[in-house]
Amino acid sequence: MAGRGLPTRQAWLVRWFVWYCRAFLLPKSFTAFRLAKARPAPAPPIETALVLVCNHPSWWDPILCAQLSPRWATRADYCPIDSKALAAYPLLRRLGFFPVEPGSPRSAREFLETGHSILAGAGTALWITAQGEFTDPRRRPVELRAGLGHLLRRGGRCVVVPLALEYPFWNERLPEALAMFGEPLEVTDGKSRSADEWTILIAKSLEKTMDELAELAESRDAGAFETVVAGRTGVGGVYDWIRQIWAACRGKRFHAGHDAGRRNA
Repeated sequence: MAGRGLPTRQAWLVRWFVWYCRAFLLPKSFTAFRLAKARPAPAPPIETALVLVCNHPSWWDPILCAQLSPRWATRADYCPIDSKALAAYPLLRRLGFFPVEPGSPRSAREFLETGHSILAGAGTALWITAQGEFTDPRRRPVELRAGLGHLLRRGGRCVVVPLALEYPFWNERLPEALAMFGEPLEVTDGKSRSADEWTILIAKSLEKTMDELAELAESRDAGAFETVVAGRTGVGGVYDWIRQIWAACRGKRFHAGHDAGRRNA
């Protein structure tokens, strides 16, 4: 299959976007963004394309993925996105995002051509929210759109890594953002399976990773996670200011977090 060329990606703008989200957007919105320690980021050879397949519970998903992408700093990242969303956020066109239009045969062909170009290049990473629409992380079975299976069937060698995401509330006012990598799957011959078989295999692997992350989320054990981005704890505003003064008057150290705040109360 002939490729269409790589989508537009300005590396300096990608770095700025990652920094902006890390410094401002995520800390204001989450207690923390945490990555499960149980399975570190895989490191396939640079000449082998990397495909990261994540579930799609939230608008935040691409922003979390952007915070993980520097773990492969030598790779250029690309990501398909709904054409309507891309029209609403045109900046993403310069960050490696490229449009797909659900239900359009023409758009499906363009996705395969663009995806083939990405997988054929050395030092590339393709990020895909293969459920195709916002889906609760508890929905089972996990079902993926067929495009990824067709891409693997027609593409060359790559390593596919499931990535589970979810956003539970623990003990603080703001939610947690949690992520976990799954077991890597090395694809040496795409034609060894049909497109449907690839889709089912990856869906099962992603579902297994989502189940593992759900268990960690239920444990509420921050020690099982690496903190990628630290956010905010406590209530904030005047209330925390009063709590801080009250703790100082009693000779205690102030901690904004909920559990520590109860000890200071």
